Amino acid sequence: MLPRFWRKIKYRYDIVGTVCENCGSKFYPPRNFCPICRRKGKIREQTFSSKGRILSYTVVHDAPDEYKLAKPYIVALIELDDGVVLTSQVVCDPQEVHIGMRVKKAFRKYYEDGESGIIYYGTKFVPDDGEV
Repeated sequence: MLPRFWRKIKYRYDIVGTVCENCGSKFYPPRNFCPICRRKGKIREQTFSSKGRILSYTVVHDAPDEYKLAKPYIVALIELDDGVVLTSQVVCDPQEVHIGMRVKKAFRKYYEDGESGIIYYGTKFVPDDGEV
């Protein structure tokens, strides 16, 4: 494996972004500087909440064959409980998804690099049934 793959592995298991300690702005994906404070900003890494709600979504009925996604699939704009907004796939029946729906992160397969290649995993979201 390449060293850069291992250096970034924590980003595959958690939702790691950044926060500006000067103005409180939160960024995902992470940023190296705050676009609001510019040079005055002090950026630090932070792991964000694993739960949130759907702000908006779309149901995709077709995708390139190399992605091997179950069709149709859902892509949503999700606001995490600590205020960060991100885009992610939601794994559920398209008939059950709705705006305001509670979701939680789940570790899922993204794709395979050929039949005998590397399998890539990462964060997707699933319905949050409220259980701990």
